[in-house]
Formats: sequence, structure tokens, C-alpha cells
Amino acid sequence: MINILKSNEIEKDWFSTREFSGTNETVAKIIADVVQNGDAALKAYSEQFDVSSPKDFLIPEDELRTAAEKMKREKPDVYDAICYSHEKAYTFAMRQKESFDDFEMEIAPGMFTGQKTIPVKKAGVYVPAGRFPLLSTVVMTVTPAIAAGVEDVILCTPPRVHPDDTKIAATKNAEGQHTAFLNGKPYADEGIMAAAYICGVKKCYACGGAQAIAALAYGTESIPAVDVIVGPGNRFVQAAKKMVFGKVGIDMVAGPTEVFIIADGSANPAWVAADLLAQAEHDVIAQPVLATTDALLAEKVRNEIERQLLLLPTEKTARASIDSYGRIIICSSLDEAAQIANRKAPEHLELAMEEGKERDAIQKKVHNFGSLFIGHYSAEVFGDYAAGLNHTLPTSTSARYTGGLSVRVFLKTVTTLRAEKKSDGMKNTASAAIALGNAEGLSAHAAAAKIRLE
Repeated sequence: MINILKSNEIEKDWFSTREFSGTNETVAKIIADVVQNGDAALKAYSEQFDVSSPKDFLIPEDELRTAAEKMKREKPDVYDAICYSHEKAYTFAMRQKESFDDFEMEIAPGMFTGQKTIPVKKAGVYVPAGRFPLLSTVVMTVTPAIAAGVEDVILCTPPRVHPDDTKIAATKNAEGQHTAFLNGKPYADEGIMAAAYICGVKKCYACGGAQAIAALAYGTESIPAVDVIVGPGNRFVQAAKKMVFGKVGIDMVAGPTEVFIIADGSANPAWVAADLLAQAEHDVIAQPVLATTDALLAEKVRNEIERQLLLLPTEKTARASIDSYGRIIICSSLDEAAQIANRKAPEHLELAMEEGKERDAIQKKVHNFGSLFIGHYSAEVFGDYAAGLNHTLPTSTSARYTGGLSVRVFLKTVTTLRAEKKSDGMKNTASAAIALGNAEGLSAHAAAAKIRLE
């Protein structure tokens, strides 16, 4: 049952970054192995961790198209939902891109400074396919890359046994030993392949885990090295992204999902409970939190959680999250709830409040969050799937200093300088550069400026 406590009972370390260690040494070995042994290492790790270790990694584009056609025929509602989500995400990403304008300005007479926004050439996208193959993650990671103008989008996702190989696969757990099917055709979760085709992916590789991140960062015989890697994953995938940062850019190091709901007395207890459970079912260490001034609402939400849990196929996971990491905080005021939210810097922040001055005031006060959902009808799950927003967001207090995945992750903002001969701006800038170069003891700097005045 979810814990109800007063705001002055919150433990100090609850506001700290959530650390889940024990992966770095393992991941470092995997990365080093992939760097040294390339495809051979990838195949060995697929054999160790996956249901299939295919002969090749690149899934033919025809397979992606076939998966999309099958989905359209057999699951038209899912196909249409992916198309809708993709269209909204693309529209939003293109509007984001427009906000990064190119310009040149005359900062001094004859001295022109400028800005250009250039997409990276290659982007790597990682899409998990564990208990819940995340079709929506394909949309959220691929779409902003394509909107940014990235030339090559390289998608990696864990391998599956190809339908042609199922009769001879003998994929099983025998006596507790994991056995992968070896040297079959490259294949992946059909839903992920279909979504990839819908979103415009041309290169999809059946390769998962930390080894896929290493391959994207350093390249192998089959998988090309990229400039930026984005996407969620388990703690091994996230540790790998952190380790390869610098060799490549990354979106963020994402931890377990979280939601923080600020609710007043107008909130519907069943809706609030549903939103808390929507996050709880992701992971046993997901963190669902409600902050309210209304003690009666808190009790109603707790009862609703218990009622709705019994109806969930994911009850076991959701209950573990609710019981261990969930909490309802009784605050002295909504202002205090906003202050707690700012300290916590949650991935998702909901304002379950009626429209009006009070909600407007709280909306202005909150400033640390990945995405903000305003009002009773702005369900957080809308942002997860089909509202145009990106669901790859900062977790574990990192919303203090960064936002979520967007088109900007795939764009470089670079600067330009153009100086006209004998202009006052060039002369004055050179004089300042000479003075500062000499002051720093960098005489060659000063000389490079002075030579242009001679």
C-alpha cells in the first residue's frame, strides 16, 4: 500500500540522485571487447543474453515493410496510432527546428558574427525490447532525428528468431541454462520493425544491450559508428551510454521513470490513481508521487490505487513500485508542493487542478521537470504516446539542468565570423586581441592579431 506522510517527514536523501550501481565494470569489459573484436563480440553477447544470435545484424528493409503491412492488416488500430503519433511528433519537431534560426549580424562596423544550425550526419537510436517492446520509443527517437535532417538513422534493437527459423530454433531454457538460436536470419520484434518502417528507418540492426551502444559508438564490421546515440534502456545500456559519451554525443543517462502529481481538492481520485499506476507498471523501481493539501483526497487516492491494482495485468510490477517507492505527501500549501517538486525535479510533473488563478500561480512557480502536464485532462500518458511531445525525458533530478530528447540533440549550433578589410570593427577587435594576448603571455596570439594591422 502506498505510504502517506507529511511534508516534514520526507527523508533528506529522497531528493538526491537515484544511483543504481554494480554495472560499470561489466559494461566497461563489454565495450572493450566490442572495440577489439567487433562483430565477433556482438555475436558472442547475443548468444549469451538474447534469444537469437543472428548470422548478420542488418535487417533487410523488405522485412521492415512486411512487418508494417502485417500490422496494418492484422492490427489496424495500432498501425493508425503509430502513424498518428509519428505525424504529431514530426510536426512538433519541425516547429522546434524552426526556433533555431541562422543569422548574421554586424556586431561592430565591418565585423559580422553569425550562427548556423547543422544536423549531425549519423544518429544511433536504441529501442529496448524486453518485457514491453516500446513501439512508441521508435517514434520518439527516430522522428526528431529525421526532422533535424540527419542523413543516416541507425536503429539497434535486440534480436528475435526469424519466422523462417522457428521450426528449427529450439530456443528454450533447459535446466536453467539460456540457449540462443545461432546463425539465423536477422530479425527483431515485429512491432518495432513496423514502427521503424512507418517512421522512415532504412537501417535497422538486430543487436541489443550495452554491446549495441558500443557498436554504435565505435563501429564494427557491420554496424557503422555514429555521431549521437539516443534512446532508453536498462541500467547496462545507460551505463554504456555514459561511458561512450565524449566519443559520441548522447541524449541523457535515463534512470527509472517517475511522476509527481500536484493535486488540489478538485482532482478526481480515480484519475490520479490511474496516472500513478501508469508509471508504476513500468518498473519495480519506478517512483510515483502525489503531493496535495487535501488529506481526504490522499485517502481516496490510496483506496483507488488498491482497487485498480487488482484489475491490472501488470499488478505485480506496479505493486512493487507503489509499495516501495510510491508516496503521497500531505503539504501545508500548494506553494509548498511546488517547492518540493522543484527540489525533486521529476521526469513528469502533473498539475491536477482546475483552471484558474491558483493553477496559473503554481504553473509559474514550478521550473524543474522533464514535461509539464497542465489540468485534469492533460494525462501524462498522452505525452508518452501521441501528443507530439517527446517521452524520452530526464530522470533522477537531472531535470534541474536539462530537458528531454528533442530535435536540438541532433543539431549543432556553430558560429561564424567575417571581418571586412580596414573596417573599424576589425581594427578595434585586433587591438583588443593584442592587449589580451600579451596580458595572458600568449605572444603568438597577439602577433596574429597585430599582423593584420600592419
